[in-house]
Amino acid sequence: MAANKKKTIKIRQTGSPIRRRADQRATLVGLGLNKMQKVRELEDTPSVRGMIRKVQHLVEIIEDAV
Repeated sequence: MAANKKKTIKIRQTGSPIRRRADQRATLVGLGLNKMQKVRELEDTPSVRGMIRKVQHLVEIIEDAV
């Protein structure tokens, strides 16, 4: 029984949404980020990549050492 393992991406919020545009704050909330240094593991889809690109100055992608 082979389970479909979906590719995921880990992101960490490194910047504050204070004094940012409302759409950037909403994008962070959409990614599940609301506090500094919070880490989320999300499915790696084009829509999630686009959201990350929109707030790339506020987040970082965490590379897992395997």
